[in-house]
Amino acid sequence: MYKTIGLFAHVDAGKTTLAEQLLFHTGTIKQRGRVDHRDAYLDNHEIEKARGITVFADQAILPYKQSVLQVIDTPGHVDFSPEMERAIQVLDGAVVILSAVEGVQGHTETVWQLLRKHGVPTFLFINKMDRTGADKSRVLEEIRRQLTPDVYDCTDSRLLSGGADPRLEEFAAERDERYLEAYLSGSYSSGDWMNAIGELLNSGRLFPLFSGSALQDEGVQEMLEGIDQLLKPDHAAQESEAFAGRVYKIRHDENGVRVTYLKVLSGRLRIRDEIAYNLDLGIERVEEERTGDGERTPASTVIEKITHIRLVSGHKAKTVDEAAAGQLVAVTGLSEAAAGQGLGALRDRSNYDMVPALTAKVFYDQALAVKDVLRAFRLLEAEDQTLKVLWEEQLQEIHIHVMGVIQLEVLEQLAKERFGMTLSFGQPEILYKETIASTVRGYGHFEPLRHYAEVHLKLEPGERGSGITFVNACHVEDLAVGTQNLIRHHLYEREHHGLLTGSPLTDVRITLLTGRAHNKHTHGGDFREAVYRALRQGLEKADNVLLEPYYDFRLRVGLDEMGRVLSDIQQAHGTFEPPVTTEGYVLLEGRVPVATFLDYPTEFAALTHGKGSLRLTFGGYDVCHNAEEVIARRCYDKNADPMYTSASIFCAKGAGFSVPWEEAERMMHIEKET
Repeated sequence: MYKTIGLFAHVDAGKTTLAEQLLFHTGTIKQRGRVDHRDAYLDNHEIEKARGITVFADQAILPYKQSVLQVIDTPGHVDFSPEMERAIQVLDGAVVILSAVEGVQGHTETVWQLLRKHGVPTFLFINKMDRTGADKSRVLEEIRRQLTPDVYDCTDSRLLSGGADPRLEEFAAERDERYLEAYLSGSYSSGDWMNAIGELLNSGRLFPLFSGSALQDEGVQEMLEGIDQLLKPDHAAQESEAFAGRVYKIRHDENGVRVTYLKVLSGRLRIRDEIAYNLDLGIERVEEERTGDGERTPASTVIEKITHIRLVSGHKAKTVDEAAAGQLVAVTGLSEAAAGQGLGALRDRSNYDMVPALTAKVFYDQALAVKDVLRAFRLLEAEDQTLKVLWEEQLQEIHIHVMGVIQLEVLEQLAKERFGMTLSFGQPEILYKETIASTVRGYGHFEPLRHYAEVHLKLEPGERGSGITFVNACHVEDLAVGTQNLIRHHLYEREHHGLLTGSPLTDVRITLLTGRAHNKHTHGGDFREAVYRALRQGLEKADNVLLEPYYDFRLRVGLDEMGRVLSDIQQAHGTFEPPVTTEGYVLLEGRVPVATFLDYPTEFAALTHGKGSLRLTFGGYDVCHNAEEVIARRCYDKNADPMYTSASIFCAKGAGFSVPWEEAERMMHIEKET
């Protein structure tokens, strides 16, 4: 039985040390490594050894009794949380590690919420019980208060060894009427109760907790036994179904070959199998395409052949001919499938919550060819799609999206090790976006000599977080279906800019109303020009709005610090729900701009002497609190980009001429809809 287990923790809670013990107990390694000795089995990258933190979500295969545990050690630092989130979607179970000294920390809560969102059965392990200041009862109470009341301490439970545990049975009976009847009647055996606990675990109604010291190898075997007995994913039932898989990681080997890490969810995967997936299901896009007769236009489908299958464990890899449902494998042959991509019978694409709110400029030696630097960053972007590498043609600059400063330091090391490039980065800045607050129509015409294309679009404000939404209302008598799909492709092939600061455009619903082509003079690229101009012309008429990223925060402070914290949040232009006072502490939830709160965790820790708790999670984009100031500081000239113009091109007397956006609308060849 294959079981994929993810290990999660706040930095320094002992996650990698626990992973070493699991590897040792299952006979995967002969000698335990240590983070401080730089010989941990899963932290095998030089960057991880040097920094003493997990940066990449690496995996190991651990045979245990009748099961094969596939353990993924995820990063604990917030700068690498996207890597952690990508792993969550292929898990059968998770272990959240907490320090018996520090207890529930900010990242712990973030991880917990993501695991609950995806319904991952979760175990908890209170680590570092051997440390001075360890307080299990306090941490257990924090878990019940801040994470879940449905946690049960299984550290000394006799049920796992085949005995009876009346307290655990009562705990289960309180959560399901079927088990209540069995508890009152005494009709369940210990095996029946094990199955009941497993079902409650799987449905998110019970969370087993263990405790001990990973460093001293205390409590690890008990937790391993709990995972073996309670977590029972039924992958065998999916073996007879059609192949379906989920991509969770992209890497490139030493020869630059793209390696796709995926989990087989159903069926079997064999070498030379042809795998289909939808190429253009974007992370931020919601597509509602309709042809003129109301039928859905299918998304582009890619079919590629699997050329190699490997089972990866740490730095070792074993080549196999096939993989079964439940297995994690690394394959070659898939050239464009990204993390989150569904394969085979699974054609969706996962959305992720952990996205960057910062952008940074790349500085590189002018002796390097810019195309080589871009090529290197495109490879890194394929491995971490949140980087969003952007080449600013007018400025001749490369910009990337990042989570924080530590990520930039790691990228510098990666560029040196993998590509031999010495790079640096500018100070990270807030990643602003733009949208519209009014409905307008945009018209684009492109007709230099022997070219022709016209496009009419409707632009409407979209819901926050919806990205760019495309709706096709064009009739096939106006434009062929292939041309309609081409227009849709052009809208998605690049990141469009707003007019206020040149920031990325988002949360706009774009409807293709109509268009016109010429049987003789319409050529490749004509509709790209027309649709860009139509979009830009619409933006010129719209009520443009600047957006900034927000944090959702949840904090806990003592009563003495409450006044200061409330004042800090108000000065940071944040909002909050009414405070909740409990046992001498104040719990507070709300939203605050990233720009004003980016450095607050350090100030908060000093204010509360490390005793407070602050969780910051990305809360999406909303109206910028100081839009006028940001717009003035950016000094963006919307007319300075000749490749992104709102003017249309018309033809008269054998020559093309430019018409400003204000005048172009009345010159369109297609009659405007009223």
